[in-house]
Amino acid sequence: MDDKNLDIYKAVINACSNIELKGKNMLYTSDNGYMFSLYNKAGDIGFRFSEARKKELINQLNTTDYKSYGATMRGYVKMPKSLFKDISKLREYLIESHNYVMSLEPK
Repeated sequence: MDDKNLDIYKAVINACSNIELKGKNMLYTSDNGYMFSLYNKAGDIGFRFSEARKKELINQLNTTDYKSYGATMRGYVKMPKSLFKDISKLREYLIESHNYVMSLEPK
């Protein structure tokens, strides 16, 4: 794992008082029965959005679908490394992702 990127992921989560980091080997956040952010062994950060919003963000941020352990994670956007310098912007996306899963029918 990339320690610098992990520190960034933790800082983004810590900037949100109502969001808790979970997991040991695969770090993630979840609420309402859904995961909404992931950190993979390659040091990538992914946030979950609706399909329409995911497509918008992929184009807007010039990024791709998020992959973890070789699998494409449905609904997840890989946050571009260029954003890793902007914790407040990443925090906005994390909050948006959290709001999205909270809008879904609870599992």
